[in-house]
Amino acid sequence: MDQGRGRAVVRKLAAGNWKMNGLRAEGVALAEELRRHCAATLPGCDLLICPPATALTAVGAALTGSPIGLGGQDCHEAPKGAHTGDISAAMLKDAGCTTVILGHSERRADHHESNALVQAKAVAARAAGLAVILCVGESLAERDAGHALAVVAQQLAGSLPPGLDGATLAIAYEPVWAIGSGRTPKAAEIAAVHGRIRRELSGRVPDPAAVRILYGGSVKPDNAAALMAVPDVDGALVGGASLVAADFWAIAQACA
Repeated sequence: MDQGRGRAVVRKLAAGNWKMNGLRAEGVALAEELRRHCAATLPGCDLLICPPATALTAVGAALTGSPIGLGGQDCHEAPKGAHTGDISAAMLKDAGCTTVILGHSERRADHHESNALVQAKAVAARAAGLAVILCVGESLAERDAGHALAVVAQQLAGSLPPGLDGATLAIAYEPVWAIGSGRTPKAAEIAAVHGRIRRELSGRVPDPAAVRILYGGSVKPDNAAALMAVPDVDGALVGGASLVAADFWAIAQACA
């Protein structure tokens, strides 16, 4: 059981979000290096990498036969249509993806994505057969005002569609102020948010204990083990460190 909470142990997930980094050759080289790590030592957690859309097909081919999954970084809420520059969930599925990241703080901030839009994208992703990593998290101002738990609960309530379960959903808690800053919340603060997310999932999904809740926000090899020891942390959504194969592999080992 997990952390003495009466919760069955779930297999952790290390997900790498490459963001807008890497041309195809760089992505393939990184995927091949990760594949060599897996060939030498089977990972003790699930692995997922989410390259830019232009590299999906090439990286997916490099991962064929490996235990590493392929994911997208976003999708449009419509299955097809006149949406120049956008990518549908069905297109991600066709490119070999199993999963898509939705509601990332950079999408919410830079593209002004609302909870309702994120929810619509999640519905589209499930209709196309993709699992969803749904991101939630507070800004520094919201944290300092004491509103972190309320903000995360509100985002989850507004972004999570019905019909998802532990096999099709992971939640990523990413305190916005920690992403790329080198700062991380204290263990107790992370535990409080992850615990609140777990409680919010009750009544919204049939198996809240089976939904993996990832931590994202300046996850690095030197802090990964401590983060993975926090109650209700079931893995990591990794940004910059996922662009270095040795660093991402070290984080994955901490998730095992």
